[in-house]
Amino acid sequence: MATKTDRFAILSECCDAKDLVRQKTGILLWCFPTIALVAGLSLATLPPWIWIPAFLIMGFGCLVNASRCGRLHCYITGPIFLLAAIYVGLSTMSIVPIRPGIFLFSVLSIAMLACLAELPLGRYKRSAKLLRY
Repeated sequence: MATKTDRFAILSECCDAKDLVRQKTGILLWCFPTIALVAGLSLATLPPWIWIPAFLIMGFGCLVNASRCGRLHCYITGPIFLLAAIYVGLSTMSIVPIRPGIFLFSVLSIAMLACLAELPLGRYKRSAKLLRY
């Protein structure tokens, strides 16, 4: 019978192979959109047209990653990024107010806290279901 440490090692090894963050696609799904979000702050009229696709790419990437490997922070950041895209869209139609700097800082801070939550809670959410023999 496998010990708890053995199960964690098997889980981590199994999930690492499926984790999009650990592959080259992570650059396309998260690094480039993050750069676009920050660069969009300096543009007066284009942020919505840069931010909406960037948030959508990051949000759908997180949801796919959460379903593929159970990455903990993706369960939080996926919906946050999609809600951020919707909010930016609503602000573009003048339905809701937005302060771009504060908004972006808030969304990226939540994403950072979600990533930091993996330190005490573990990187992957899936547990015994993947490890039954």
